Amino acid sequence: MSVLHTIDIAHPPRPAEIVEEELEEAWHLVRRSRQLRLLKIVHGYGSTGRGGTTRTVVRNWAFAHRRHFRAVIEGERYSLFDEDTQAVRQALGAYNDPDLGGGNPGLTILWVH
Repeated sequence: MSVLHTIDIAHPPRPAEIVEEELEEAWHLVRRSRQLRLLKIVHGYGSTGRGGTTRTVVRNWAFAHRRHFRAVIEGERYSLFDEDTQAVRQALGAYNDPDLGGGNPGLTILWVH
């Protein structure tokens, strides 16, 4: 069983309230699970090249709930060279994730307590 649970809230685009509801639901799923510890949120980067609304909603939600997470890792930092990513892999072991090291600003990783 994997330690990583992925949700895609970028496709199709949704209103902020729906995004937050889906985040709450996924967070509770991971929190209640015995195996899952990471929540990977695919929120997209937006078509403007400056980051989209969904990305902002996700990252603001993660900041507001940060006490429930051991780490919040933005996709652009998510690599073997990042301190938080190293801590996750040390604690949870090596897990398979094709996005690791991709520098993808369209995702956010939450390490749930």
